[in-house]
Amino acid sequence: MNDRTGSRDPGPTKFGTFGGVFTPSLLTILGVIMFLRFSTVVGYAGLWNALMILAAGTAISLITGLSIASVATNMRVEGGGAYYLISRSLGAEFGGVIAIFFFIAQAIAVTLYVVGFTEAILSFLPGSALSPRTIGTITNIAVFVCVYIGAGWTIRVQYVILGVLLLSILSFFIGAGAAFSPEVLRANLGPKWSGDYSLFSVFALFFPAVTGIMAGVNMSGDLRDPGRSIPRGTLTAIGVSTFIYAAITVLLAAGVRRAELLGPGFVVKDHAFSPILIYAGVISATLSSALGSMMGAPRILQALARDDIFRHLRWFARGSGSSAEPRRAIIVTAVIAQMGVLAGDLNTIAPVITMFFLMTYATVNLACFFEGRSNNPSFRPTFRFNHWSVALLGALGCFGVMFLINTIWASAALVLGGAFFFLIARAEVRVKWGDLYSGLAYQAARRALLRLERERYHPKNWRPSILALSGGAYNRLHLAQYACWCTADSGIVSIAQLIRGDLSHLVDRRREAETILRRFILKERIPAFPVVIVEEDIHAAIKALLQCQGIGGMRPNTVLLGMSRDPEKADVFYETINTVKEMGRSLIIVASHLGQEMIHVPEGTINIWWGSSRNAELMLLLAFMFTKSREWAGHTIRIIRPVPPKADVDNIEREMREMLSHARIDADIIIVPTLDPLEAVRKNMQPSAVLFVGFDPGMVNAGRRNLSHTRPVLDLPGDIVFVYNAGDASIEA
Repeated sequence: MNDRTGSRDPGPTKFGTFGGVFTPSLLTILGVIMFLRFSTVVGYAGLWNALMILAAGTAISLITGLSIASVATNMRVEGGGAYYLISRSLGAEFGGVIAIFFFIAQAIAVTLYVVGFTEAILSFLPGSALSPRTIGTITNIAVFVCVYIGAGWTIRVQYVILGVLLLSILSFFIGAGAAFSPEVLRANLGPKWSGDYSLFSVFALFFPAVTGIMAGVNMSGDLRDPGRSIPRGTLTAIGVSTFIYAAITVLLAAGVRRAELLGPGFVVKDHAFSPILIYAGVISATLSSALGSMMGAPRILQALARDDIFRHLRWFARGSGSSAEPRRAIIVTAVIAQMGVLAGDLNTIAPVITMFFLMTYATVNLACFFEGRSNNPSFRPTFRFNHWSVALLGALGCFGVMFLINTIWASAALVLGGAFFFLIARAEVRVKWGDLYSGLAYQAARRALLRLERERYHPKNWRPSILALSGGAYNRLHLAQYACWCTADSGIVSIAQLIRGDLSHLVDRRREAETILRRFILKERIPAFPVVIVEEDIHAAIKALLQCQGIGGMRPNTVLLGMSRDPEKADVFYETINTVKEMGRSLIIVASHLGQEMIHVPEGTINIWWGSSRNAELMLLLAFMFTKSREWAGHTIRIIRPVPPKADVDNIEREMREMLSHARIDADIIIVPTLDPLEAVRKNMQPSAVLFVGFDPGMVNAGRRNLSHTRPVLDLPGDIVFVYNAGDASIEA
């Protein structure tokens, strides 16, 4: 095997619509079922039900064909067929699952077609001395050699097979047409169901016949113009095959009596003009389907390997010759097929193959549905004879047929697909192409924001939307962590970095800082959004953020700061606090004894110093949000309420328990009569993981004086979180 392209190699062989798409698709659709099983379908279902079954099966394949055409004409299609279309639309997870399933299905399908070919040979030569396994092995090797030589040779072989197949069909048309009988037709109009055969079971018997439309799509990497050839070739193959099946349905119903249709004989052969041509047609149909699957499966595996979704498959990415033939993958496909030939009976595997094909069709339809439903401007297919609602109907039809054929195998296929999806998603594969998830997310967010804009605000729907002024975050990670703990996946966190200077000179620096901040957020898995603003005046920057950051109902309602003890930064710190109050936002100030490094949640209680009820309500809500986060799960909330020595402790405690009951929050309550609230809190807070303390920023010109009382609090053990409630949060909601 030579994997290097030599200088004498001709240009890569590319195929057109007829040879690359129409021929392999038609040959796969007109297969064994048409010759050996379709007479049974007509016998049990009758003419009208048989035509209805044909219409239902064709409808699913036609809708899938329309979806294929839409998706294929919206991108530059490369190798990989259905896998390429799905992965570039629904992402690597769906693409990887379908690639695995479709490759296995195509590889084992080679076995089924080889076994069908073997049965046709033994029926034609009943006295053969060769065993079925021997004939199957020889056939599998012959198919492998044809495909290994190259797709060009295989396509030329399929032209001959197509000619023989059409002659065999014509032979049946002539023979069955001569036996046309109105009396027989009237007798075969209605169904004749039995215990084992109903409308659904007969539909399941026929449906595998229309699962061949992917044969041409799998050749996408070998087509001169995939965007043109795939839609035309696929839809034309569906149209031609539907006409042939409809004609055969009418001729069987009008020319063959019911007893013979349901008998053990080879009905199509017995009523053909030339039985030899029917044998040749069966042999040609099975052989062509085997060739089509042997060509398609390796190309799926090669495309999957080139995308590097599974690193262990890299070896199959390399092609051979100027056409990059996937010869390494062809060998693996032939080995899998041979294992099936040696295993013998594959009746239990056949339903799985059908399930995998149907999952592929359903996923193609889902890709078209989501592309159309996302209203993404990038979805501009040149094939416009389709709508997202039709694609959704096709997807539901495919899933319905899966359970109609075999509920157990359908459930197993979906569970296995879900497991593969989870494994690929967990591996966080990074790909170089985009998918439609961002478009769907954008569309959903747009609708939600417009709805929020129309809704009137109610405290019941209050959620923490926090703007954390944490600088670059990577220097003050504890602030970003506290902001996330305060939201507990129920609110929004924006991490803001302010850069002093003239924007006209710092455009590149601002862009670079935002990129670094975004990378840091992704690396640390922080559920937050980066914000970087350049302004010479820090207060103007904060005012601009509070006015403009966010959109609609998603604007920040709370600002989070780190406590500053630097005298040189005191003016900026106090001015920032008063600016936040002026803008009507709640305020959280974090004083961490662990400094600016990553915080490991300490053991102890979440303490609340209950003072003003206005601030206490927000503190209680934030403490509750802490307990919802994974890191703080299991920590208890303790409310410490210092009261005057002569206060009615029992009545105060009863009122607070009633308040907690209405708030639906569990917390321990400690009422402490004292003249020294600070000392009372100090004695009753241990062990303390964090202490929430309410405060009032005061007026702009008195901010520094009103914050002076917070200094003794900073000497308390553990982290201290100062909270000011602007009034929009309420525990009564």
